[in-house]
Amino acid sequence: MTDVIIIGGGIAGISAAARLSKHAQVIVLEAESALGYHASGRSAALFEENYGCASVKTLNRASAAYHQPYLSPRGFLLVGRAGEDEIFASELKDLKSNEISVQDAQTLVPILNDKITRAAYHDSAQDIDTDRLIQDFAKVVRGNGGQVITNAKVDAISFQNDRWSVSSGTENYSSQTLINAAGAWADQIAALAHLAPIGITPLRRSMARTPAPLGHNITNWPIFFGVGETWYAKPDAGKLLISPADETLVEPHDAYADDMTLAEGIDRFQQHVTHEVTRVETTWAGLRSFAPDRTLVLGRDPVKPSFIWCAGQGGYGFQTAPAASQLISDILTGHASELDHTSIAALSPSRFQR
Repeated sequence: MTDVIIIGGGIAGISAAARLSKHAQVIVLEAESALGYHASGRSAALFEENYGCASVKTLNRASAAYHQPYLSPRGFLLVGRAGEDEIFASELKDLKSNEISVQDAQTLVPILNDKITRAAYHDSAQDIDTDRLIQDFAKVVRGNGGQVITNAKVDAISFQNDRWSVSSGTENYSSQTLINAAGAWADQIAALAHLAPIGITPLRRSMARTPAPLGHNITNWPIFFGVGETWYAKPDAGKLLISPADETLVEPHDAYADDMTLAEGIDRFQQHVTHEVTRVETTWAGLRSFAPDRTLVLGRDPVKPSFIWCAGQGGYGFQTAPAASQLISDILTGHASELDHTSIAALSPSRFQR
């Protein structure tokens, strides 16, 4: 028996476990052989405070201080071409960036070509050491007497006598509270618990790792985007990551990149640069899981309050994790949240009519 069972060992589940382990006995059940195997292990690993809808930005701001030991400078560059002025202006305002000259943009990223007509930059975007963040949360859980169990796919869930019973293979676990942090599988976990789904939608995002452009040290280049987020590129350990920023509707699964989607994204990237991609070293994909309104789902299920949703992280899981996990802890322990009531309501599962 335990107080809280958390299904899912990605950043959402393990951060919630760390927060709660100070107040309760916690068990994390992760279906895969390691924490952060799916979306969390395939993240672009960027902290961008101005990325996301209003409630996401609130979580970003509330997470900033916690993230500081895990951050390193990166910078954010937006580039546009002729005919893209309207969307460029909108994103310039939304991302709170400063417009810079094309020449300055080419100083930051020398491979940008002369078709670039607009550019904007800010230096507050930072890389997150995602692996260290996950492992540190796991250390907190274990240090407080909690358990982190891998290779523990959940097969059945029932609720009797005010307790949840969760089965994984031959093992059975019991708790007062059940937290659904199963990422792309969140609605499936709800169905196992005999609760209505929210409509969590897994969307595939693909990535290619390519050699650095010949003759360039890309270590200090910013992450750079095309307007409308139709592609982006980011330095990573001496290589250049390129993504088509795709959002392809798929069923929950161990995602892999689609070659045609990657080829189209790389082509869009190459329309903005002088560099030709002649070799792709590795490819992969992750599932970004969104609720219908594309914001996180954090809080008690309105039908079964001891079932807690911690889902719909989309592309914001790491950067929102400190504040999102604190909100989950505050809800369960009855502590007052530092978040405003409007943001808490915007994140609550009760916003969906089910």
